[in-house]
Amino acid sequence: MDLILWRHADAAEGHPDAARPLTEKGRAQARAMADWLGPRLPVELRILASPALRAQQTARALQHDFETLAAIAAGEPAKSLLAASGWPGTGGAVLLVGHQPSLGELAAGLLCGRQSGWHLAKGAVCWIRSRKRGNREEAVLRLAITPDQL
Repeated sequence: MDLILWRHADAAEGHPDAARPLTEKGRAQARAMADWLGPRLPVELRILASPALRAQQTARALQHDFETLAAIAAGEPAKSLLAASGWPGTGGAVLLVGHQPSLGELAAGLLCGRQSGWHLAKGAVCWIRSRKRGNREEAVLRLAITPDQL
């Protein structure tokens, strides 16, 4: 299974938090990442986005259908994101468009075996693959990239 974590792009300040839109910079980040990521995505892909406007706008940049899921909203714990993804047993690939600190904590938990305060930059993607190693599942980092690196 592939688990692709995409932090929403740069967003405006304001209240309520869930209504914060992407800034002009954020729209450019989302478009650039979507243009780069789109041709590399697996055919069998499930996309899940936080209900926050900034995550919805980021997900829309891919121009693919996606599901909105409260379990990956801002403030939800990493374990909620993991459960929503079906890791590692669902097969195929899942793309989560969400928020810090949950995405960074999820990546750290999968790759290091413990929760840690990893930071994913705005608009960044972290792609993790599950593979069998003997009798256990192992998480392998496929890539970590920010919009500035494209």
